[in-house]
Amino acid sequence: MVTNYFKILPFLLVLILSSCKNESQTDASDQAVNFPDKNLNPIDRYGDLLMAVQTNRIFPDGKTFVDCEPKIPSEEILKNYNAQKGKEGFNLKSFVLEHFTLPETPTSNFESDTTRSTSEHINALWSYLKRDADAVENGSRIALPNAYIVPGGRFQEVYYWDSYFILLGLKEAGEIELIENILDNFAYQINTIGFIPNGNRTYYLSRSQPPFFAEMVNLLAGIKDEKTVYLKYQEALEKEYEFWMKGANALTEKGATGRVVKLADGHMLNRYFSNTQTPRAESYLEDITTAEESGREASEVYLNISAACESGWDFSSRWFADPNDIVTIQTTNIIPVDLNALLYNLEETLAKARRFNENIEGAEQMVKAASDRKDAIDTYLWDASQNTYADYNLVSEMVSPTLSLAMVYPLYFKVASPQQAEAVSRTLKTQFLKPGGLVTSLVKNKQQWDSPNGWPPHQWLAVRGLQTYGFNDLAEEISTRWLHLNDRVYKRTGKMLEKYNVIDTTLVAGGGEYPTQDGFGWTNGVYLDLNKD
Repeated sequence: MVTNYFKILPFLLVLILSSCKNESQTDASDQAVNFPDKNLNPIDRYGDLLMAVQTNRIFPDGKTFVDCEPKIPSEEILKNYNAQKGKEGFNLKSFVLEHFTLPETPTSNFESDTTRSTSEHINALWSYLKRDADAVENGSRIALPNAYIVPGGRFQEVYYWDSYFILLGLKEAGEIELIENILDNFAYQINTIGFIPNGNRTYYLSRSQPPFFAEMVNLLAGIKDEKTVYLKYQEALEKEYEFWMKGANALTEKGATGRVVKLADGHMLNRYFSNTQTPRAESYLEDITTAEESGREASEVYLNISAACESGWDFSSRWFADPNDIVTIQTTNIIPVDLNALLYNLEETLAKARRFNENIEGAEQMVKAASDRKDAIDTYLWDASQNTYADYNLVSEMVSPTLSLAMVYPLYFKVASPQQAEAVSRTLKTQFLKPGGLVTSLVKNKQQWDSPNGWPPHQWLAVRGLQTYGFNDLAEEISTRWLHLNDRVYKRTGKMLEKYNVIDTTLVAGGGEYPTQDGFGWTNGVYLDLNKD
């Protein structure tokens, strides 16, 4: 039955996407990909019930309810809710538990044995983090046709950019078939939905995440026959590029549309955006509270919150007009250095795929696009006064004063000149290197993508980027400090965490909308890859 479902699902999704438009979309998202049937999104599917559950904080974590599976059709649930909610003694939590199945956390059954090495612990965890191809589900999960790895903790679905760093560990574990399964799932989503969502949940269909798919293809091409891999995924790569560049041809002068920005000198760069201007279903209470406290137009705040989630850095001082206050969030005013380095890589990868497909003219177009983007990065995202890469603010028309580890992306993707790489290495060493590795930013504001936290992807990108330019001593120092911190926390707690306090290594990292999670996919992948050196 599952096999037949996946044979027809691509055609059904394409049909739905072409015929349905989310009624919550506004003019600002006209450039975006349309949703599937809006009733699949929990915020539309459950309406007043969802709002009541989230605003009354029935569960400590807002993600719990939207991950529940209904026991009966949602129309019947809503009918029962409307009939019962006004009655004396009505208990909202009891109603939810009666009508929904709570999400499971399989890794909670895993018993750590700290006599194992960290690597042995990680390799024992893969089977707990692995999910087989999905059956048809009636909750918020978007079913995928192949096996995949989830990060762990509250995150029981595949996540886009997490997956690249998970692949690093799977490669070391020899799980090549699983790596290809994960790429096939992403290609499937691109071909059926039009882009790779933040995660395979219907409430993530408003946004993507940092576009690492091209680098995933490059990773697999380094393992299997190169030409076969690039030709297999070329169509998906082309469609992802179309998603990020949609509206570019319509920009005849300085301005922005969707995820594309045209600068005064004609250069084209990209920003993070969102397909909606509504609260996130999984963080409904947090979003309406932020909007109310901001004193701004609520839809503007929701757009910028969702765009920050697309960045993966949710949340960070990078996106705030006041680095210490989320109510000043302005993500769509920022041209991010990391996103544009990633798209440079996508353009370079497409050039390679087109050459294998004997499309020489098309390959040259991508070479030129990548060259133009590199020029634009040098012009707008290099801060000569601070001698490093930084984001660009479209409103102030200046480089952002907020420095972050986004500066390492141009090194990893070979956008930087030797002189720029040397300058970035000095900034990393003098300002960002801490006892446990690299701190994400220099701002301490209780946001999880700021000080004192360090995150696995950035340690890895920094190490590999520095090695590319010959700064091996600093790369080794970062790697050593990070691995030792991972080992110490594992021996103390029996867990691999999603992020760490790199300043005070006796403490667990914090900040953000939820407690620090364990598992943890990308931490495991980065550890195994760095530990092989």
